Amino acid sequence: MKQFYTLIFLFAAYFTFGQASPDKYNYFVQFNGNQLSKKVSINEVLNHPILTKYISKKSDFDLRQYTSIIQLDQKITIHGNFLDSVPFYQVTIPIKNKEAVRQYLIEKQGANGKNSTIEEFGKYAVFTPSGVKRSFVWNDNYLVIFELTKRLPTKFYDSPGGPPILNDPIVATETYEETAVEAPQVYDVPQAPNPPKIAEPSVMRDEPMVADVPAGSAETAEQDYLYDGNPYEEYTAEQAEFDKKLAEQQREIIKDLFENGFTAPSFSKINASADISSWVNYGGFMSSFYSLYNYPLALFGGYDKYLPMQKNFGNFIKGINLDFYFDNDNARIEEVVEYAAEIASVVSKISDRKINKNIFNYFPSEKPLGYVSYHANTKAALENFPSLMTELFYNPKFAKEDITLITDLISTIVDEEATAKLFDGDLSAFLYDTKEVEVMTKKYDYDENYEEKITEEKVKKDIPLFSVIFTSTHPTFGDKLLQLGVRKKVLVPNGNSYIIAGTQEYGDIFITKEKDVVIVANTRDYFGTGKGSFAKEAKKDLSKNYISGKLDIAQTVKTFGKKAKDSELDRMTKISSQFSDVSIESPKKLIDNKLKFVFKLNSFKSDKNIILQTLDLAEEMTSK
Repeated sequence: MKQFYTLIFLFAAYFTFGQASPDKYNYFVQFNGNQLSKKVSINEVLNHPILTKYISKKSDFDLRQYTSIIQLDQKITIHGNFLDSVPFYQVTIPIKNKEAVRQYLIEKQGANGKNSTIEEFGKYAVFTPSGVKRSFVWNDNYLVIFELTKRLPTKFYDSPGGPPILNDPIVATETYEETAVEAPQVYDVPQAPNPPKIAEPSVMRDEPMVADVPAGSAETAEQDYLYDGNPYEEYTAEQAEFDKKLAEQQREIIKDLFENGFTAPSFSKINASADISSWVNYGGFMSSFYSLYNYPLALFGGYDKYLPMQKNFGNFIKGINLDFYFDNDNARIEEVVEYAAEIASVVSKISDRKINKNIFNYFPSEKPLGYVSYHANTKAALENFPSLMTELFYNPKFAKEDITLITDLISTIVDEEATAKLFDGDLSAFLYDTKEVEVMTKKYDYDENYEEKITEEKVKKDIPLFSVIFTSTHPTFGDKLLQLGVRKKVLVPNGNSYIIAGTQEYGDIFITKEKDVVIVANTRDYFGTGKGSFAKEAKKDLSKNYISGKLDIAQTVKTFGKKAKDSELDRMTKISSQFSDVSIESPKKLIDNKLKFVFKLNSFKSDKNIILQTLDLAEEMTSK
């Protein structure tokens, strides 16, 4: 186990001290009130009838009480770090009035009550509620909510005679920094000589948080953790000391933030033009996730040492942005994935596919209810797979030559060009309409002797009409696969197509292959010839995007709501009269190693911000 914690210390050192940027966070969320307030009045939102109606029933939810305190037309930020040796979160809120904050804390948070007093420090004030760790800190311009989230793990036994186990593997990586903990040798984890120690900040440097556990047998470990008295007494004392030091450290950090004048946090990766912008350190996120499965594998045989290294995940994706925009005629989410330079070059090759034009011959001429079309370079993905796996699975336990040997073997066995022809990378799916069909269904019942009886009857049902189209340029595999389906009686020949057995209930789903194009569908009525308004529009979109899709909300609701109950149909009609469609697209080209995904909800109306439109719709749908 000693080696396990040594690796944790090295990871902590890498992420804590190995960052080039001083403003490095694991996550950062910014509410750009200065941007959003130009589009919609905050007062209009907070005083909307549906909110005031809800507030009348839930007075604790009255957000309007904060309008006299918070400058909602300014930037509000939430940021933090969950990998640092001192993990924390911080909320920064611009305020209108320092005294208003004081009054709010007194009235709503019990400040200046028993054991809960406001501390004055001249330039700023601090209130830490009794029994909690978060602190409210404010000056003339800002209110900051700050908390150090480091915790002391609880020691307990999973089974008699077993080793001490931490109740939170993620927290364990944050807390066990002063002293390497040695586990019994029965786990066969090699001991690392002289493991490095990560220094704590000065206020916590004097004493270790956790006592050493000497290596030895399971019985030795048990003796160290079984006490003559209450088994929780030592832990309680240790927790109290830990909390005391953490509180001291939090006071010192707050002092550093405010003593010389507080500066609101900012981050270069945040998009100031978005209404709400967020960023997460993908490597940091994966490091936390890594701990979830790393720790149990370390306990049960030390298999964690064979897993991919934490930093390997971060070497793939640097970070992910999620930006929200609320305009009058649409709301959209833009997700931007930032890849490492080497990975970005691979992703750009995969996303930049030249589409097989034959596929357009089976696109509908007119706009369907919904569709999604995806096009990627399968050959490029297969060719670059070995190098990606080498990077991801590199581990000191394996020589890099060993990994490359395995990937070379895969490359030798797999013929990338031939394999890519099985599925070239073009895939499109369409939803056209619904159709009423008469099908035989089995009805299960019981007779007077409580014995099951099965009867068949014809019923009418509406089925969706659809097609799925993809390309395969392999000269023989597709035809041979179809013939295999016939021999196994999965497929039934029907002219130049094959019906999938047992799909009568769904309108006889069939498969047909015409040259490079394979179609799976339950209707032929909508196949075009590559011409028509929709096909022309789709070609234009797919010349720029490797993913493109759209769902016509209004027509879909109208189509599928034909037999809905009156109450349901009324709600569905209100939605369809408000929103026109939802779309998705992702450009082929990467910009600065970043790939963008855009999700967009479009509205029929443009005279009011979509936030207010949505609240109007919610009010209308809930009104009796």
